[in-house]
Order: sequence, then structure tokens, then C-alpha cells
Amino acid sequence: MKKSFIDHLLRIRLPLTIFTALAAFTFTYFISKAERDGVGYTPDQPINFSHKLHAGTMKIDCQYCHIGVEKSRHALVPATETCMNCHKIARKDKPEIKKLTAYYEANKPIHWKRIHKVPDFAYFNHSAHVNKGIDCISCHGDVRNMDKIGQMNSFTMAACLDCHRTAHDKLPDNKIIKNGPDNCYACHR
Repeated sequence: MKKSFIDHLLRIRLPLTIFTALAAFTFTYFISKAERDGVGYTPDQPINFSHKLHAGTMKIDCQYCHIGVEKSRHALVPATETCMNCHKIARKDKPEIKKLTAYYEANKPIHWKRIHKVPDFAYFNHSAHVNKGIDCISCHGDVRNMDKIGQMNSFTMAACLDCHRTAHDKLPDNKIIKNGPDNCYACHR
């Protein structure tokens, strides 16, 4: 009896358990890939905001809304007051502008869903990149053609190292750019 139980474990249960574990890992790995590297992440926002209209058609510079990017390591999400600089006057009758105005009048921040995020264990400085003439499009994709913003490029270590090692090839017209550092301490501080 004992031999048949061990035989059953080795012939049926063990392979079935291994198969189930591998299948679950594989399924989870591929299903969660977008969440892990963020590519394709395009969440609904509290207010439908069109970068295509603002940055594309109207040609509003990224730095008008995302202030501090040339001086700070962070690019800030615009405050409601920044939006209202124009929308106290412009297109006030539109449903999304009415939502914006309600946030503004209630003095409540808009809780935008963050899209682009470098892992917490990695250091990234926007100003170092912007001041070298690296356009926002290099990392964030062509937001001028996005009605709904999403992450178009990977922010993995491999993607960053690829850019750091081939900056001259990617931006041949930029005369001040040098290849970025590729030592561990450059990003892992």
C-alpha cells in the first residue's frame, strides 16, 4: 500500500503540481507584464484631458503645466490653478471644464492617476535630462498625438541603459549630449 501511494505521488501528483505551478507563474508573468513595466498603461483620469489638443494642436509647451522640470528631479502634475489660468475664460461650457471648475471652486486637488513612474529604488533627475536638450518625447512618447495619455516606453533598467549607452545615435543633432553614466551608482543611490 505504501509503495502505491509513493508511486501515485511521483507519477501523478508531482508532475501535476509542477505543471500547475509553472502554468500559474507563466500566466501571471505575461498578464502582469504591462503592470510591471507600465507599457500600455492608460488609465481613465478624473477629468478627460487631451494632450493632443493642448500640447499638439495648441502647442502649449510641456513645461507650462509640468513646472519645475528644468530645476528639479521631478516633473510636477499641474495644480488645478494652472488649468484655470486659461479655463476661467476658455471653453467654460464644456462638461470636463465644468468638472475642473468644480474642483477649483471647492479648493480640492484633482487626484490624477500616475502613469510614468521610475521604481523607488532608482534615482532619476528630470532636470539633468531636460537641460541636456533631451525632449520629453524621448521617454514619454509623442504625447502631442495622444488624446488619452499612456505609458509608451519602458522605464526598466535595460531601457535606461540602452539610452545612456547610445545617446549620440538617438539624438545626433544634439551637440551637448554625451552618453550617460552606466555605473550602478548613477541610478541606485
